Amino acid sequence: MVERIQKKEIARRLAARMKTSEAISAMWLDAMLDTFYESFKSGQGVTLSGFGNFYVRPECERWVFRFNPSQKLRALFGWSSTYRGGL
Repeated sequence: MVERIQKKEIARRLAARMKTSEAISAMWLDAMLDTFYESFKSGQGVTLSGFGNFYVRPECERWVFRFNPSQKLRALFGWSSTYRGGL
């Protein structure tokens, strides 16, 4: 099984990168996730340049969540043979 990191660990890593406290980075992370949720709830997708697109769409009486990774991310995992940029 793939190892996963929890939200608290993401906040810790963000704090280290941003040179701020874990409480501040956790607030930013929560705000970002809330913004994503509100966007999906209103039927909008979310694009993170260099990472990918997230969106929901109705299909046969249910909603489906999709993620379309960027070319850079596809190349990182060997999913693309066309990406020519750097990792």
